[in-house]
Amino acid sequence: MTIDELDARIIALLTDEPRLGILESSRRLGVARGTVQARLDRLIARGVIKGFGPDVSPEALGYDVTAFVSMEIRQVAGHDPVADRLARIPEVLEVHTITGDSDLLCRVVARTNADLQRVIDEIVDVQGVLRTNSIIVLDTPVPYRVVPLVADVPRRGVRSP
Repeated sequence: MTIDELDARIIALLTDEPRLGILESSRRLGVARGTVQARLDRLIARGVIKGFGPDVSPEALGYDVTAFVSMEIRQVAGHDPVADRLARIPEVLEVHTITGDSDLLCRVVARTNADLQRVIDEIVDVQGVLRTNSIIVLDTPVPYRVVPLVADVPRRGVRSP
């Protein structure tokens, strides 16, 4: 399946306004409602669009500190047991296996710097974690985004999964 310009426009529109209905989307895009619905169904079925959930701000919930925590782990049973335990810590938002000097990288949030120490202590207490390194985020001039990537796909002719 190839993503074309219309698919990219649908994704961009729904990224900007996720609560927009099919009828209004079709009006704004200048295509038939059935076309938008069929394209959207196909993008979902192929796993290109993964969901329409709300994008929740940790800051609005009182979590004003964001940090990245890299860790070296004991890999007796692989990454999964450690990742499963990290997933039980609510402030751990993401866990990635990585290359380099560390084995895992987490994005975590905390209410304050002192609270970040508590979160890091919880991470260090996870069985299998040998050592951590933390980097506190000061600002996010380019937040997580995919629309520029999606917009580039039709131009380059990249195939989606």
